[in-house]
Amino acid sequence: MDISVYRPGELSAADRAAWSAMQSKAHLQGSPELANPFLSPEFALAVGRCRRGVRIAVVREQGEPAAFFPFRRTAAGVGRAVGLGISDAQGLVHRPGFTWDARELLRACGLAVWEFDHLVEGQGPFEAEGSGRFPSPVMDVDQGYETYLAGLRERSPKFTRTTLAKERRLARTATELRYVHDERDPAALRVLMGWKSAQYRRTGRSDRFAHEWIARLVEQLFHTRSDPFAGILSVLYADGRPVAAHFGLRTERVLACWFPAYDPHYAKYSPGLILHLRMAEAAAADGVAYLDLGRGQKEYKDSLKTRELTVSEGWVTRRHPVAVGHRVRRAPARALRNAVVVRPELFEPADRLLKKMGKIRSGATVTVKPTKT
Repeated sequence: MDISVYRPGELSAADRAAWSAMQSKAHLQGSPELANPFLSPEFALAVGRCRRGVRIAVVREQGEPAAFFPFRRTAAGVGRAVGLGISDAQGLVHRPGFTWDARELLRACGLAVWEFDHLVEGQGPFEAEGSGRFPSPVMDVDQGYETYLAGLRERSPKFTRTTLAKERRLARTATELRYVHDERDPAALRVLMGWKSAQYRRTGRSDRFAHEWIARLVEQLFHTRSDPFAGILSVLYADGRPVAAHFGLRTERVLACWFPAYDPHYAKYSPGLILHLRMAEAAAADGVAYLDLGRGQKEYKDSLKTRELTVSEGWVTRRHPVAVGHRVRRAPARALRNAVVVRPELFEPADRLLKKMGKIRSGATVTVKPTKT
């Protein structure tokens, strides 16, 4: 393989165009997972403007780009997927039939190890090193919204009936109920980020927007427009006031769901669920094939999904002491987290405890009830 490694700003316009072309043709060539916006050049370049160490390897065959591999590298040679921890799709974007040697690629990139947690399907040389596979639910809308809604009624009749009834109740309560699929007002984005930060704290989770680079990245992607990539802010308004919002990324065929949140004052109407149905309707009208809800167990995802993709996590390593040390440090914590997440008898008590801790930090009064053993 002829491999060249570039800083984000060094990538030529021709290479960026070739990368985007591979993605736009992916669904026609049997690799629709490569069309995910988290695998787009725009996402890698935006992360590169917000974090040090982002690099892009371009693999050429007979002088023409055959694959693009974005990654983030430390001085010690530890590599991670671009946006690890917030990216819902990772891997190498390539043309049909391309094969690669994972360790040769790492050597050319100056990496002892490359870590991933949302590796998409079809990445054989990387998947072989995976330590776990996880479902990532999607909402298929390629046959149109009415077809999707009819399927939802069949799969989840009570959920569908209840959600649509709540939308009608909200519409009767408000003078005007309005949905904007592609809101361009930055003030609405700030409202969403405020809601999401409060939700993280309220549920005892780490506030992602407390990390300056993540807040900057989202703001940059909000203003990013290219053909066919865009940051999409969708907002549900009641009487001119935002009650639910979502910021995600889209390519021609995929809308990646990322940061949803709602105003807790309207919780009884389930505005977040109403918003997702409106998003599905608008995405279908725009020619999107599916909405990727992302890895993670959530009741609303189980209700909305039509099927599941599979993503992997793990490490690809070379024979190198840095790789051994990195894996020894990271593997136990990851194994413990996954053991808790996939077992309801462990996850539910842990989730309740996190929420109680979040309320304590927020200054609320909490009554702690003993749990049954």
